[in-house]
Amino acid sequence: MSRFRLQPTAPQEVALLEHCRHARFVWNLAVEQSSYWRPGRGSTPGYSEQCRQLTEARAEFGWLKAGSAVVQQQALKDFAQAMTRFFDKINGRPNYRKCGKSEGFRIVGVKPGDIHRLSRNVGRVKIPKVGWIRFRWSRAIPPGVKSYRVNRDRAGRWHVAFSAIPAPIPAPGTGEVVGVDRGVVVAAALSTGEMLHAPMLREHEKTRLLRLQRTLARAARGSRRRDTVKSAIARLRAREADRRKDWVEKTSTSLARRFDVIGVEDLKVAKMTRSARGSIETPGKTFDRSPVSTEEFWLQVGACSSLGLSTRLQVGLSRSIRASRHRPATPARASPGGVARAKPSYNASPAGIGSMRT
Repeated sequence: MSRFRLQPTAPQEVALLEHCRHARFVWNLAVEQSSYWRPGRGSTPGYSEQCRQLTEARAEFGWLKAGSAVVQQQALKDFAQAMTRFFDKINGRPNYRKCGKSEGFRIVGVKPGDIHRLSRNVGRVKIPKVGWIRFRWSRAIPPGVKSYRVNRDRAGRWHVAFSAIPAPIPAPGTGEVVGVDRGVVVAAALSTGEMLHAPMLREHEKTRLLRLQRTLARAARGSRRRDTVKSAIARLRAREADRRKDWVEKTSTSLARRFDVIGVEDLKVAKMTRSARGSIETPGKTFDRSPVSTEEFWLQVGACSSLGLSTRLQVGLSRSIRASRHRPATPARASPGGVARAKPSYNASPAGIGSMRT
């Protein structure tokens, strides 16, 4: 998806928030219906039945009828797709949405005249029941857009993402193979010896974040001061997430253009930590090491880092992955001019690179 920064006016922002409330209300009703299912009972209502129930609810409640039917129906469609991915064991079970988190809605049936370019850096998009809203034209919009999604992050920023399938990145055709090992101190170590570091907050930003967190701890719950501090923290976190996502996208594109086969460590963090769950008195079932204090652990890590052992270990693991060609990249689509491979996608993690899928 190509994401652009929306620039709504104050009245338009109120209308957008109303769309978000309607989409969240319909989504939570669908989650509540699915929670009533028990073994031995009939199946829960599907998408078609829920749309029929939505039509009845819109006829009965005026506040729901005042909203956009497209927004509310697409919330049900998103829930149906989420349930399909849950039964296919791709994602977890859909949960309730909370105000201020996961705010957004989807619009389908976009016409060519619904997107206009006003100037070099400004465009506008037509949203049902809201009208024309300006956005920053930061890149070319893919042709043939049929739908888009509007969302609002915790920092209060609005974005519009136009749905389009990106063109595949052609493979270099050199036969180069690389192994990638993920880590914490070093985000990714390549078998070529390259160390990739994910960007983080700068030192003065870390200092400001620490000061804001201390202020938040002293602020009274429900006060205006607490809301102001939380917004400032959210803006810092959003800035860090933007940098990390930009780095991940650029790094994945660079790897896709440089190498024909990319082997990635299939790191299962949940399985790694499951065996160590427990306490000092009652350790985990498969935890057979003696307890080590936090200070001793970080002293050992610091000693290894000072000797360069952790870096050399990551390079060794990445070369082992390269030798075994663990999880090789497979072509997603073939182009008439030769073999083409889609760009690897990442699940962003605090360490930087997440799970790469090709």
